[in-house]
This record gives sequence, structure tokens and C-alpha cells, in this order.
Amino acid sequence: MAKMKNCEENLNEVLDSNIDDIGEIKKSIQGLVRSDIKLIGKNESQKRLIRSIKSNEITICAGRPGTGKTFVSLAYALSLLRKNTNKYKTIYLVKSVTTLKGEELGFLKGDMKDKIEPFMWSFYINMEKIINTTSVQALVNENIVKPFPLAYMRDASLDNCIIIADEMQNVSIDNAKTLLTRIGTDSKLILLGDVNQIDMRRKEDSSLSKLIDMFIDVENIGAVKMDDNDINVRNPLISVIENKFNETFNDKE
Repeated sequence: MAKMKNCEENLNEVLDSNIDDIGEIKKSIQGLVRSDIKLIGKNESQKRLIRSIKSNEITICAGRPGTGKTFVSLAYALSLLRKNTNKYKTIYLVKSVTTLKGEELGFLKGDMKDKIEPFMWSFYINMEKIINTTSVQALVNENIVKPFPLAYMRDASLDNCIIIADEMQNVSIDNAKTLLTRIGTDSKLILLGDVNQIDMRRKEDSSLSKLIDMFIDVENIGAVKMDDNDINVRNPLISVIENKFNETFNDKE
């Protein structure tokens, strides 16, 4: 019973907001998020991702580092938050807490937010490229942008929000099903990952490729595969480094 109570308290901590009034939410968002966020897309892969997020309730996207999938998704989410405050009130950030091989962190001190924060840094770094660091921190502090641990997803129905889940290659198919079925009314769900960066002990347990194959022709669900040639968001050396590793180790890590 104590364990169940602790889980419920953690879930409430994620879902409870300091801003309940829609007028306050609108005022906060308009003050923190620029009104001039315009998404055009640097290449055809990014344009496909933008079209999918715009047209579908759920988008599943696979792409290598540097294709801009996380940046584009966050920018679109912030834009929706700014332009549609009557519909979208929150951005939930979800990520598997699977660590790099051989780099387990051990016990992390603090409450749930403290424990999950290191896994959210990649989200925050991308958001700081879109809006300033102070605004990102303010959105988090005011519970407009909320980290949501995958472990506490069950039984939650997430309405009036944009949910962005990254590192889906490290999420099992059962947990992916739980995540997909959390989408509520007036919400969008964006699942992101890279099939070449699976850190699970059993790579065959990874859900990302399976999800794209399952939902590629399903109405209101978009499946996007970013072109490897469209890596232009990060340093160009990333493509060279990844190709050399793949050539040398044949993807056997």
C-alpha cells in the first residue's frame, strides 16, 4: 500500500499545475514564448515532420542525430502553445531513463523532479535555442513545460497538451502502448528516436521500428523516417563519425 501511495503522489506531482486559470496560462505563455516562431524546415525531412505534426494527432519519427527531429518538434510545440492557448495548455516531456552502456548513475538524491531532470537536459538545451534560457526555466517553474516519467504514465489521460517523447528506441513495445494510449482530448503526441542508438540489453525489444511499421498507413497517425542525407543541424563531422563507427564495428557495440 505504501508503494502504491507513493506512486499516486508522484503522479499527482506531475499532473498538478500551479496555474489553473486559462487566462493566467495564456498570459504566462505569451510573456515567455516569442510570437515569431516560424517553422519552414531546412530540408524535405524536416518539412515532412512539420506536415505530419500539423496534420495528425500522433506522429512517430525516426532519424539520426542532427536531422533536427527534437528541435523541430519542440519549436512546433512552443508555437502551438503560443498560438492556441485555449486548446493547448501544457507541453509534457517524456524520455526513457535508460542510460548509456556502462554509464549507470546509481541512486539519485532528491524528489522525483530532481531525479528526472538530468534526463531532460537535451530537451532544455534545444528549447534554449528557440527561446532564451530564462524563459525555458520559467515555463518549467510554472508547470507549463512538465517532465513526465514514463514509469508513471499508466492511468493518466493527458488533455489539452502536446506530449513529446524522445529516445523511443529505448522503450519496450508494452511501454510504448501505454504511452500511445495516454493521449487525451485536444492533444498531440510526438514520438522520436534513432534506431541506431538502442541502449536496451535486448535490441529486439526496442519499439521504434515496430511502431513505424505498424502505423505507417493509419489515419491521423503520421510515421516519418528522416533521410540520413538531411543531417545539417549539428556539426557536419557527426555524419563522418557515425559512418566510421558503423563501418568499423558494423553496428555491433
